Amino acid sequence: MTASSVEQLRKDGNELFKCGDYEGALTAYTQALGLSATPQDQAILHRNRAACHLKLEDYEKAETEATKAIEKDGGDVKALYRRSQALEKLGRLDQAVLDLQRCVSLEPKNKVFQEALRNIAGQIQEKVRYMSSTDAKVEQMFQILLDPQEKGTEKKQKASQNLVVLAREDAGAEKIFRSNGVQLLQRLLDTGEPDLMLAALRTLVGICSEHQSRTVATLSVLGTRRVVSMLGVENQAVSLAACHLLQVMFDALKEGVKKGFRGKEGAIIVDPARELKVLISNLLELLTEVGVSGQGRDNALTLLIKMVPRKSPKDPNNSLTLWVIDQGLKKILEVGGSVQDPPGELTVTANSRMSASILLSKLFDDLKCDAERENFHRLCENYIKSWFEGHGLAGKLRAIQTVSCLLQGPCDAGNRALELNGVMESVIALCASEQEEEQLVAVEALIHAAGKAKRASFITANGVSLLKDLYKRSEKDSIRIRALVGLCKLGSAGGTDFSMKQFAEGSTLKLAKQCRKWLCNDQMDVGTRRWAVEGLAYLTFDADVKEEFVEDAAALKALFQLSKSEERSVLFAVASALVNCTNSYDYEEPDPKMVELAKYAKQHVPEQHPKDKPSFVRARVKKLLAAGVVSAMTCMVKTESPVLTSSCRELLSRVFLALVEEVEDRGTVVAQGGGKALLPLALEGTDVGQTKAAQALAKLTITSNPEMTFPGERIYEVVRPLVSLLHLNCSGLQNFEALMALTNLAGISERLRQKILKEKAVPMIEGYMFEEHEMLRRAATECMCNLAMSKEVQDLFEATGNDRLKLLVLYSGEEDELLRRAAAGGLAMLTSMRPSLCSRIPQVTTHWLEILQALLLSPSQELQHRGAVVVLNMVEASREIASTLMESEVLEILSVLAKDKESPVTRAATACLGKAVAYGLIKPSQDGK
Repeated sequence: MTASSVEQLRKDGNELFKCGDYEGALTAYTQALGLSATPQDQAILHRNRAACHLKLEDYEKAETEATKAIEKDGGDVKALYRRSQALEKLGRLDQAVLDLQRCVSLEPKNKVFQEALRNIAGQIQEKVRYMSSTDAKVEQMFQILLDPQEKGTEKKQKASQNLVVLAREDAGAEKIFRSNGVQLLQRLLDTGEPDLMLAALRTLVGICSEHQSRTVATLSVLGTRRVVSMLGVENQAVSLAACHLLQVMFDALKEGVKKGFRGKEGAIIVDPARELKVLISNLLELLTEVGVSGQGRDNALTLLIKMVPRKSPKDPNNSLTLWVIDQGLKKILEVGGSVQDPPGELTVTANSRMSASILLSKLFDDLKCDAERENFHRLCENYIKSWFEGHGLAGKLRAIQTVSCLLQGPCDAGNRALELNGVMESVIALCASEQEEEQLVAVEALIHAAGKAKRASFITANGVSLLKDLYKRSEKDSIRIRALVGLCKLGSAGGTDFSMKQFAEGSTLKLAKQCRKWLCNDQMDVGTRRWAVEGLAYLTFDADVKEEFVEDAAALKALFQLSKSEERSVLFAVASALVNCTNSYDYEEPDPKMVELAKYAKQHVPEQHPKDKPSFVRARVKKLLAAGVVSAMTCMVKTESPVLTSSCRELLSRVFLALVEEVEDRGTVVAQGGGKALLPLALEGTDVGQTKAAQALAKLTITSNPEMTFPGERIYEVVRPLVSLLHLNCSGLQNFEALMALTNLAGISERLRQKILKEKAVPMIEGYMFEEHEMLRRAATECMCNLAMSKEVQDLFEATGNDRLKLLVLYSGEEDELLRRAAAGGLAMLTSMRPSLCSRIPQVTTHWLEILQALLLSPSQELQHRGAVVVLNMVEASREIASTLMESEVLEILSVLAKDKESPVTRAATACLGKAVAYGLIKPSQDGK
């Protein structure tokens, strides 16, 4: 009974493998292994599992499974061959050739093995030639670079470029590494010349990329401290190159080797967790080091943001986050509490505090339970108290600045800090200070504190008069603009609810006018103008403000120029203002019955502004497009800064979706680079943001030529976001648009069809073919019709035990003409490519003849042509089927169609009759026709 079960599971696995369901086949083989299989059966199952892993491109597992099969049966030639394929993909050619030689010795006449052996021998020879020629080149390049006589020459510049290019290829990186390259690169770093340091750092990136052992060896030679310290140099290009190197080193330590030449990967035994902590510990130390450049500090914060928090909440291990909070939270808060102007002990940039806020927010969000969050709160509060008490006015300013940093990041921690004894009172008191620096810190804290309704109501009661007084009486624009933003924030507390006006009629328009005036004043510094954008981000909840803003061409131009400036912290405010102007936030029409019920119960009912109706929104979108909003947003998406958070990406995705809503606007969006900008938004960010960006991509793919919208390799990157819209958690409209877009892509090339198959879209597309909604059902059928050009999909239809063919035949007889056209097109294609399917059509339904006759008699020439092609394929496939067709009314219909004027339909009908004559089933008429 057990042996029978093993055999049955193996057969099931084989059938699933033939159908292309490699995951299912893998499961069946695994279940069979769990039973009491004989050693011979185990060898077969392991080699079959190896075949599945090869198809799934998991080459390391394929090698492991094939090895297990060989251990059970040393003469298993299939297992040896599969292991050689896996080893070749892993770059271990020397081992792969040994397995192939064994295969050839076991089966000397097997041409497949002989050809594979010749191919791999050629690859080995090519690599040997490359490595030997590279030896001399590497030595020569280092000689030129380290020669003091060659200082600043073109020869030296060319040598440095060649070294970087060589390191990008894994074989070249390995050669540099084995030629004492790291020590020689260390000498280049020691020169202190920016050009040589850049060349060294970029070469080290190639050496360490996706290679754990080389990374560890490099850190051992250079020293972790030395590598991290290069972040802090004044030269921005060198600091950024060091940042890139550290990111690559971190990825290599965390993920290990994924591809390429492995070298002696297993030769160095390391504890990656320890190396990671050493790296992160040095980054934390750098944050508070005196003498480090502001750019370097920002780069260190960026690295910590990328390295420390978990990539996914599904990963249960957040120990790195907990360790950083315990070891470095105070250091991060120290940067967050520093001021840019006047310069303090720590040099910071305009973006440093925002980067610190983002890092704190990421760390807080990565905590899993109340105890971990309570520890975070306690550490923050203790740090703030330590500065607030016993350090005089300077200490209070530092504490308030730190509270501001928390309010911009983990606002729960910021709100708790505000409630500490004396903090809020000090903020109010310092707003009236005569010292500009003190006022700036206090007013900013007041603005950030007004973030939540509870806090806003407190400040509306206690702080509005103070802010108004500062706005009217202060002689400093830097104070006035911040006070204005505070008023803007409080004035927008009602959001888009027209009935919840905080200020008197016309007040918000006056505030917005002043914000636009400051925004357009290019004599003011960028940091101050940023606050004008913050004010507009709040005020544009009001539709009157939106209308005036989009009419102000100078203000829009200034906004877009500011979004492209070095002041990265303005990005979120710009994105927020654009979301408000395009009404791309989520809005649901209230249920009329619930509105009536709320009115009866005397509850507040939100009201929409008359100028937020669709016609007004469309007009605003047109004006933004004309002003160049797409090119500004494209620049924002390209930003390499932690300020471009997942939330900021989501806002940009929402705006893009609003911009492509109208078909006539999509050409403008594509022409200004919108298609290129949407790809990273669809692949990274919040789930909502990725979905919105993917939907915008779908709209562009449906109505434009995808090859022009996404040129080159970019078109293949579109597939994954589109497939993500097929998931059940997406709306019906998103499902429909994704199916339409995938239909377009599937009709372009076989490579694109293979990409769609690889993303496992076929089962989801098949699911939508059964949908009740006729548009979804039709779109899925059209998509499947285009995918049917691929061999793998044809195999699915040809496999026994499924109703795929039956569904297409039945849909060819539906009333919906577009559905019939799609299904009949798929049927015509499948029967021409797989003649064996022709004999199965009569078996799937008793109505098959009626359906074919209906297609041939259709008033639509397209349906007639599809029906005629299906009949022709069936006639050519089998004399028996041809006989059945000729004995029915099909013969009469074909005779009539063949006499019509020349067309594809008449040609197909004539060919059918000609084949029937050749079979001897019918005779030509006397005139030979």
